[in-house]
Amino acid sequence: MAEGKIDGSDLDQLLDQLFDGLVEIDGRGHITHWNRGAERLTGYPAARVVGKPFLKQPAKHVSPSGREIPEAQQPLLQTGRDGIPRDALAYVNHAEGYRITVFTRCFPIYRGHEQPAGAIELFTDNKALIAAFHVAQTTEETLLFDPLTGIGNRSHIESKIRSAIEAYKLGKTSFGVLFIDIDHFKLFNDSNGHLTGDKLLRLVANTIRTNLRVTDSCGRWGGEEFIALVYGLDLRGLGKVAEKLRAMIEAARIRDDDADAAVTVSIGSTLVRAGDTLHSVIDRADRLMYKSKRAGRNRVSLA
Repeated sequence: MAEGKIDGSDLDQLLDQLFDGLVEIDGRGHITHWNRGAERLTGYPAARVVGKPFLKQPAKHVSPSGREIPEAQQPLLQTGRDGIPRDALAYVNHAEGYRITVFTRCFPIYRGHEQPAGAIELFTDNKALIAAFHVAQTTEETLLFDPLTGIGNRSHIESKIRSAIEAYKLGKTSFGVLFIDIDHFKLFNDSNGHLTGDKLLRLVANTIRTNLRVTDSCGRWGGEEFIALVYGLDLRGLGKVAEKLRAMIEAARIRDDDADAAVTVSIGSTLVRAGDTLHSVIDRADRLMYKSKRAGRNRVSLA
């Protein structure tokens, strides 16, 4: 080996020396590396898993009840698609039939391309790390989620957008921001009362949440304003998502005193641009939302 360089075989040997488990997937989601730490933790030799699709290998990530986790919710596969690093707790099927709890950390792999060429997951059964993650997760749920609507709060969505900007700088993984404002919300509150207004906020929040992909995020920005963060779409795709949310919110109803109550929203939608910051991308989406307001409300403005 030349001084200061590591060839492919040397790197494989180095990865095999890690005490923690390591699994690498390619762009198709097939396993390309399974180190000795992974063999030790799961009981499965590399020969049983390398070359298989991640979802088809025996040491699957499962829920606490033992159910298989859907493809769209598997952190390693998500990171391999959108380039966003993820930390998570996982339950892994051991070769001897029981499940082990592991802390996982997923990173994208780039091989000179703008899009991820795969991903790596490091996983460990270190109980101190698992306990610390439990505490952090509980704290995050307390501090970063809006108690009225149940979706992320302003701090939550700000953190998500900052992470998306960093991922965009590293790998050019595109994303879009939707700024969503309920039309005439003050009038609705004055006419129907604050309790019904709270029901409406929950209705809009849950309509947004359930009509996004599991890889996307949303949060309550403040008052009657919401932000959605969507990954991996071009401008046309972003417009379709915004229009879908607008139409679904317009069609949604809440029951109040045996009468249907409904509202519309105005949406500003923008893709991330080179040089964007948290404030610039949100400000641009906000200005586009006001463009929708000026044009008559209940519509989408796109840039």
